[in-house]
Amino acid sequence: MSAAASASAGRPSNPWLIAVVVSIATFMEVLDTTIANVALRYVSGGLGVSSDEASWVVTTYLVSNAIVLTASSFIAKRYGRKRFYLACLALFTVSSVLCGLAWNIQSLLFFRVLQGFAGGGMVPISQSILADSFPPEKRGQAFALFGVAVVVAPVVGPTLGGWLSDNYSWHWCFLINGPIGVLAFGLVWSLVKESDETRRERQELKRRGIRFDIVGFLAVATFLGALELVLDRGQTEDWFGSNFIILATAVCILAFLFMIPWELRHRNPVVDLRMIWSRQFGSCFLVMMATGAILIATTQFLPELLQTYYGYTATWAGLALSPGGVVTMTMMFVVGRLTNAVQPKYLIALGAAIVAGAMWDLTRLFPELNFSFFVWSRVYVGLGLPLIFIPITTASYDGIPPDKTDQASALINVARNVGGSIGVSVAQNTLAWREQFHQNRLVEHVVPSEPAYQQTMRTMSQYLQTQGLSPADAQSGAIALIGQTLQRQVGFLAYIDVFHVLMIISAAAVPLALILRNVKRGGGAPAGGH
Repeated sequence: MSAAASASAGRPSNPWLIAVVVSIATFMEVLDTTIANVALRYVSGGLGVSSDEASWVVTTYLVSNAIVLTASSFIAKRYGRKRFYLACLALFTVSSVLCGLAWNIQSLLFFRVLQGFAGGGMVPISQSILADSFPPEKRGQAFALFGVAVVVAPVVGPTLGGWLSDNYSWHWCFLINGPIGVLAFGLVWSLVKESDETRRERQELKRRGIRFDIVGFLAVATFLGALELVLDRGQTEDWFGSNFIILATAVCILAFLFMIPWELRHRNPVVDLRMIWSRQFGSCFLVMMATGAILIATTQFLPELLQTYYGYTATWAGLALSPGGVVTMTMMFVVGRLTNAVQPKYLIALGAAIVAGAMWDLTRLFPELNFSFFVWSRVYVGLGLPLIFIPITTASYDGIPPDKTDQASALINVARNVGGSIGVSVAQNTLAWREQFHQNRLVEHVVPSEPAYQQTMRTMSQYLQTQGLSPADAQSGAIALIGQTLQRQVGFLAYIDVFHVLMIISAAAVPLALILRNVKRGGGAPAGGH
């Protein structure tokens, strides 16, 4: 493409600089989905609240983030993509600093909601800015850089959050966004240019009097908000044994049933359901949900496993994930080039198969595993996820008209967030259910009449007596050790079941990928401003 053509399309003279700037802002936003997870006990102690109340710091962000994603497309088109992006970036930066300065749990949750609202508008608009800034043949590589931010940030989050909390305070998990946000705001303000086509489209929307689908947005917001609450709080609230969960489920179902006919009939729906029900985009949507489930669930449960059963500190648990993040970063650029030579559906199927194999590898858990086992396990995931993420972004745009690109970006990111919530919920419930199951089975064999139990008691009691304990204390100690050993075995077996479930989720993405149609190679999104 000539320089003149590029300029006429509104593309900057140096699009890679734009890609770096928007990727930094996106990295900062996605980082906040996981950075607070390991800091919750510090938040609980610092603000004098229970751990259950502190967990809403994560929930409120995810809920508000997912809700705004559905509205970002229209708002960006109606008021200008650059203007909307800068407003989101400014609000995100200010609310991040306010989170770090929060004086009680109520103020923290309020600022966290604002942060989630702002962050929900940043990610899809970042993708749209990249689509406008690059010619079709370069978009695969541009999305690779963007993908580094989205995929690596959740891996860095727990490590950085734990290190900041251990060495400074939990406040810095949020305050760190302040200077980065100010820098990103200045760079976006000076570098990103709005295309003439985008300005014309905005004027056309005003002339035609097209209004925001406020009723549809409220229905979608209610549905997603209630769904997030049910998924996130179900385990701690005893699911349908809780009136709160029953009410949230009823609200979720009613909002969904109202949303479908309203959005199908509305002239300018906030969510184009026909797009989701199409074979191409619908399959991409489901695959991205599975990808989000694996990415978020493993990022949460692997550090938890390492700290609970292997005695790792938060820092070392994070370091076990870090090599996988480096591999992911490298693979993003490799896959960005591969998308120009290989059909996305084959790359996606290969990536899903590799991730499924990595989950199967984790089912070989036993107490003596060393650090390198978990490093390599994460490396395998780091190899597979980019093979899904970049091609699915490319394939999802295939056949999407230019005026629907922003909404496609938003919906793909909704899929990742909702998929992550579902993945965490499924993993949590599998862990709790299978812990109870395995404990019941193992306890059946831990009875005084069993010869094996009697032999174990004698051996442990004798050993403890050699350590200076009295016979009575040695017997009590032996009983305690048997109980600890049983609980440890129960935990390992339950985590093995969790990774089996995640393996099934990954494997399910393979046939979904293979039903995608072939796309024109080299195109990441429709050209032009939207």
